[in-house]
Amino acid sequence: MDIFETVFVRNSLVVAFAVVGITIWISYVLADKLTAGRIHGSAIAIALGLLAAYFGGIATGGSTGAADIALLGGIGLMGGGMMRDFAIVATAFGVQLSELKKAGVAGVISIFAGVVVSFIIGAVVAILFGYTDPAAITTIGSGAVTYIVGPVTGEAIGASDTVITLSVAAGLVKSILVMIGTPLVAKYIGLNNPQSAMVFGGLMGTTSGVAAGLAATDPKLVPYGAMTATFYTGVGCLLGPSILFFIVSAIY
Repeated sequence: MDIFETVFVRNSLVVAFAVVGITIWISYVLADKLTAGRIHGSAIAIALGLLAAYFGGIATGGSTGAADIALLGGIGLMGGGMMRDFAIVATAFGVQLSELKKAGVAGVISIFAGVVVSFIIGAVVAILFGYTDPAAITTIGSGAVTYIVGPVTGEAIGASDTVITLSVAAGLVKSILVMIGTPLVAKYIGLNNPQSAMVFGGLMGTTSGVAAGLAATDPKLVPYGAMTATFYTGVGCLLGPSILFFIVSAIY
């Protein structure tokens, strides 16, 4: 057992890929058998990942979820920003520039409109729950933009750890809703071509949610939606701790 454990700990990243691969396989089987494909396997995989993080933290008393377990230490690297950014860039390379140009002004407007509308909704919810501190309102509003923009904004403007955690939770809820809802509404909103996928990605913004939702709708649309969703995240990270924070501070 000591040899077995040593080999697995030394190759923790390989173990992480294997565990995540098995989890995704199980998730897609559950999505197919229990929901007839109505809920995408990615949404179930994220839910299982959150459960694993919760119980991993309880079992070890640590702060990084399943990565606190020695055999699963590689998940901390695999789930980090480096791998995430690599995956986003790799996805973007599937975009044809000729199609990207066709999005034109509508694609650009969708990105800014998506960021502002999502922020307003998140900020209003924060206010309804009694928050009056500009930093807290801005951070939670930014979390509604995406679960990446929330922490980036919170760290920049000095929000508390609790508020930053809430911003991540808001972004995750949005991501899962987009995953589940996209294939259900696709035919009603004309989401069947690269141009509409880019506008949709700009409006929704959550790269993981858009990518999973489009994958369940039409895999060929994924690179286009992911491209504008990536720009959306960048715009949110720029606007959140600057213009949007100044506006909220002026009001409160």
